[in-house]
Amino acid sequence: MVLVSGTEAQAEALKVEVAAVLSTVGLRLSEEKTSVCNISEGFDFLGFRIQRKRKRGTNRVYVYSWPSKKALASIMAKVKAITRQGTDQPLSLVLRQLNSALHGWAVYFRHGCSKQTFNYLNHYTWKRVWGWLRRKHRRASWKAIRRRYLMLPGNRLVPHDAGIVLFNPASVPVTRYRYRGTKIPNPWTQRTVTTRTIE
Repeated sequence: MVLVSGTEAQAEALKVEVAAVLSTVGLRLSEEKTSVCNISEGFDFLGFRIQRKRKRGTNRVYVYSWPSKKALASIMAKVKAITRQGTDQPLSLVLRQLNSALHGWAVYFRHGCSKQTFNYLNHYTWKRVWGWLRRKHRRASWKAIRRRYLMLPGNRLVPHDAGIVLFNPASVPVTRYRYRGTKIPNPWTQRTVTTRTIE
């Protein structure tokens, strides 16, 4: 990803320069994956959607990043695949698989405007697990399933079994800004400290 503060023509010129530099080490730009766009239009990069938008309730604009639609669709497809497994296995096994996938995905996307997406994913997963339980216990009532698999202290309705509780992606704290310019040592800003012994 190359960010340019300039015109589209300048960005296109830089694209040519980048291609020339890469060619010296045996690499080339993929025409299918390489494009020039305005930050206000937005683009997807490494699973994130990056776009400049107006902050709600103000006239100020900022560059935001959040999980892209493709990234969300990918984890939802994984959740769907896990919850389409046969019901001859215990719920705890299904929850372990879901928790592994959900936790890894949420941790990766925690550095963005992801809270709303996390809540949506949690709601979607909850419904998928409920559907799996309904298939497993076709003759059981809602109250019976709730009492056995959903009730937790504090009247919380969270799927659980054998000590395994469904992971909530929204429980992952979101840290949107990670400015570390003053913390990462580099040859240009690192100060060399010399010491000497005074006799």
